[in-house]
Amino acid sequence: MGCFICWAAGPELNTLRLVTWLHHCSPRSSSAALHSRTTAAAAAARRTGIRHWAALVRELMAATETKPHRQPPASWSAIPLDLAGLVLRLLPLYADRARFAAVCPQWRAAVQQQLAPPPVPLLALPDGTFYSLPDSKPRRFPGCGFVGYKSVCGSWLVFPRDDGCFLVDPFSRVTVSLPALSHVRLSPPNAVETWSSRKKPGVGELYTPTWMHIKDDDKLRVRKIVMCSPNLVAALVGTGYSSQILMCQPGSLLWPVRAYDPCKNFGDMTFYQGKLYALPHDEDLLVVNIAQDQITGDPQVSRIGQVIEGDPWYAGFYEDYDIMRMKKLYLVESRGALLMVRRKILCRVPEPEVDEQPEGVAVAIRNKFEVFEADFEHSRWVTVKTLGDDQVLFLGRRCSRAVSVCQYGLSGDRIFFLDDDEENPVEYSYDEENASCSTYDMRSGMVSSWKSVISWKRHDEMRLAAWLFPQD
Repeated sequence: MGCFICWAAGPELNTLRLVTWLHHCSPRSSSAALHSRTTAAAAAARRTGIRHWAALVRELMAATETKPHRQPPASWSAIPLDLAGLVLRLLPLYADRARFAAVCPQWRAAVQQQLAPPPVPLLALPDGTFYSLPDSKPRRFPGCGFVGYKSVCGSWLVFPRDDGCFLVDPFSRVTVSLPALSHVRLSPPNAVETWSSRKKPGVGELYTPTWMHIKDDDKLRVRKIVMCSPNLVAALVGTGYSSQILMCQPGSLLWPVRAYDPCKNFGDMTFYQGKLYALPHDEDLLVVNIAQDQITGDPQVSRIGQVIEGDPWYAGFYEDYDIMRMKKLYLVESRGALLMVRRKILCRVPEPEVDEQPEGVAVAIRNKFEVFEADFEHSRWVTVKTLGDDQVLFLGRRCSRAVSVCQYGLSGDRIFFLDDDEENPVEYSYDEENASCSTYDMRSGMVSSWKSVISWKRHDEMRLAAWLFPQD
C-alpha cells in the first residue's frame, strides 16, 4: 500500500484516502460522525479544485451504509471495483491512470471495465518530453519512442522516412506503416508521359496547380493524417499554398493519386460522422467522396463536393497601415457538432529603418478567435458565442479535439492553442524567443499563457509541438 501512495499526490491521494476510509466504515458509526468526517473530507477535496467530490462522498456513503460490517481489506486489490472506478473517473491525467492500472490486476481490470471520460491530452515536444495537463511537470514514458516524430494523429506519432511513413502508438506500441510520398500510382497511368506534352502556362499566366506541379517539390510533405477507420487513412499532402488529399489502407505500398485533380489551399480536414470533411482557405466546407479503384480495390478520392459556401475573412489586409492580418483554420467536433475555428493573427509590419526586424518580416502581436458551427440543413456557418462550461478545444495544426473537463474541476469555455506551423508561407515572426501553450477565454476574449514554466525554443524543430490524445 505504501508504494502506491508514493506516486499519488494532491487530489489523487485525497481521493484514495477517502475511498479507503469509507470502505472501512461500519454501519454502526453514528450518522453524525459520518456526516462530520465526510463533510471535512469534501471541504478539503474542494480546495484542490475538484468540484464533484461532494457527490463522490455522498455516493460512497450510500454504498458503505448498505454493506455489512467487515474487516479492513489487506491490500488495495480488495477494494471493490465500483469504488476503484469512482477514483478512476476523477483522474484527468493519463500518467496517473497508467499508474492506477499498474497497482494490481484488479485495478487494471477496473480501468478496462469502467467507462471513464477521456483523459486530458498530452502536450508532446519532439525532444521526447511531454506534459500532462493540468500538471506542469515534464515527463518521459520509459521505453516509449517520442523522440523525432514529425506529426501527430490522435494517439499516434508520425515518423516519416525515405522508405515510408510509420504511425506509432507510444502507449500500446502498435505500429502502422504508410507509403512514402515518392511511392504513388498515378491515374491516368500515362500521366507522366502526357504531362510532358501538356501546354505549360507562360510567364505571368494564372494556372491551377495539380499533383504534377508539386510532386517534385523539395518541401512536399504530409501536413496532416486522419485515421478514418482501422482500414482507411487520409493524408493532407502539399507544399506552400497547394495541397491534395490522398487515401490509402494501412500497410499499402502506394498512394493512389489523381494526377490532374486541382490542388487547393486546405487549412484542415477531419473525419466526422462517417464522412471526411476538408476546409480550404476560402472557408467552404467540402465533403470528400471515397471510392474503390475498379482494378486494385484501393480507396481513392473520387470527388470533392461543396457542403457549405464560406463567407471568408481574408488575410493580408492592412489596418492602420502597419497591421497585417493572418488567419489559421481548424475543424473540430464538439458535443456532436462540427465546428470551424477561425484564428486571426494580427501582425505588426516593422519599418526597417526603425525596427530591428528584417524588411518584409511581420511580427505576430495578438490572437483572436471566432467559432462557427456547421448547419448542414441550411448549408451555412452559424456563429458560436460559447463552447459551454464543460468544453475545452485543444487546437493544433496536426491534431485538434474537444474535451469535456467539468468532471475534472477545470474551467471550460476555453481554447488551448499552439504556434505549431512547420511551414509559414507568409513569413511572420515573434518578439519572444520561447514559445508556449496559450489559452483563449471565450467569455472575456483574453489570451494568456497557460503555464509560463512550460516553454520551448521557437526554432523549426520545436514548432512540431503537438497535442497527443491517448486512448485508455
